[in-house]
Amino acid sequence: MDVDTISDFLTEQRDAAPADLQHLFVSFEDFWERRLWHQLTDALWTFFNHPESAPQRLTVYNNFVIKFADKINQLKLVRLGLSAATQCRDNHEALRFLTSLATKVDKSSSQDAFVYATVEVASIKLALQDQTGARQDLDKAETILENFDSVETIVHASFYEVNADYYKAKHEFASYYRNALLYLACVDSSELTPADLETRAYDLSIAALVSDSIYNFGELLLHPILDSLVRTQHAWLRELLFAFNRGDLAAFDVLGSNISKDKMLHEHEAFLYQKICLSALTEAVFRRPPHDRAMSFDTILEETKVSPDEIEHLIMKALSLGLLRGSIDQVARVARINWVQPKVLDMKQVENMRLRLREWDSSVNQLGNWIESVGQDVWAA
Repeated sequence: MDVDTISDFLTEQRDAAPADLQHLFVSFEDFWERRLWHQLTDALWTFFNHPESAPQRLTVYNNFVIKFADKINQLKLVRLGLSAATQCRDNHEALRFLTSLATKVDKSSSQDAFVYATVEVASIKLALQDQTGARQDLDKAETILENFDSVETIVHASFYEVNADYYKAKHEFASYYRNALLYLACVDSSELTPADLETRAYDLSIAALVSDSIYNFGELLLHPILDSLVRTQHAWLRELLFAFNRGDLAAFDVLGSNISKDKMLHEHEAFLYQKICLSALTEAVFRRPPHDRAMSFDTILEETKVSPDEIEHLIMKALSLGLLRGSIDQVARVARINWVQPKVLDMKQVENMRLRLREWDSSVNQLGNWIESVGQDVWAA
């Protein structure tokens, strides 16, 4: 395309653009003629990022941006391409467009852009139910990411987001939970819409509850995204997470009526009860001072409300999961616990910790007074 053709194209697109965007086409032509690629890229991003530019993005990309694609920052080229791809007729067209874009930036000097484009190709494949193809693209992207010393946050965010979507589709809850939290660590939550925040908080909560390998929700409980469930129809889910964290069987009984509202929770109802019983057990151990953690089966029965024939299995389950460390005396029907997995404390648990510290301080003072009274002249000397 020669200079006159590009000039004619930009003039045509300027006339078709909304009035408040027309001045950008004058800048496009000026920067293009002077080969000011950085300034041209920024001006294009301003245009592509404007909601009213949507009908023209694909045309401008295919007939203008592509002519100097090799001369601009390749990561920014991919961002422009992704914005243009939103105007494709369907996912099949978007897949062809993004696959071509990924191939174009697959160079040793622009592997970050290649990863970004490849991850977005995987996202489209997920939308087309091609989970195998999506996994292959994500694995390829992950291999490259692992070899980077540093990379733009937007690339990591894109990878973790699509990876989380893949694991959500596969019902691999622990992997979804981990990748979804990593995604949130890469983005500014204030830039997400309230609806998006609520959806992500809901999905994370469900994954945390039904996963058979997540028994400590600390990272989620401390994340501000969980507050997006407050004053919504899903507020009960937030309360349920905190009930699990403190092993509150009474709260579980009250909130348990909501479990049927979610298909996934309903399918895992029996497992959830076992999980809250494990949490009640670890909480009972945590409340006891380290020197008083030999618990009879009767005490455990009272704390966890399980049936007598399930007590030993419950303790063994906690030991095998690494929630507790210790041993079981089957003859004496006693569990001797010497360690409990740390977890995030709510205010009631913090108060219990404060009381334990006061008891410890008091016992240390008593020991000091006893040593002083027994030592007498020895201490004086």
